Amino acid sequence: MDKRRTQKISNEMQKQLSDILRNEINDPRISDNMISIIETKVTNDLSFADIYITVLGDDKKREEVLDALNQAKGYIKNLIGDKMRLRQMPEFRFKMDKSIEHGIYMDQLIKKTIEKDKRNHVDDYED
Repeated sequence: MDKRRTQKISNEMQKQLSDILRNEINDPRISDNMISIIETKVTNDLSFADIYITVLGDDKKREEVLDALNQAKGYIKNLIGDKMRLRQMPEFRFKMDKSIEHGIYMDQLIKKTIEKDKRNHVDDYED
């Protein structure tokens, strides 16, 4: 399948998923938590859709949300199927996106290194 077509399908699926999670899912594990869909990647043959999410909270909340989403896969798939009218609906695979956490961690390391360099630089001038 054409790469542009799969990209369009991925983008539209991401929009629809965001709308469904916000307005149509009544599970408190999902609706009570801050969930963001970071990226949706549909395979070229439309057999799978990898959905990368982030959840505001600790690891326990993340696991609860991931479990709830996996339990609601069929329902979500039906809702998206009604809205998108695809011949074949991909199988959803929800995954946690760790890039934001990794970015925060890297930012902290950079700040620590800069402060250490400043202290070392000041110590050099004091000698």
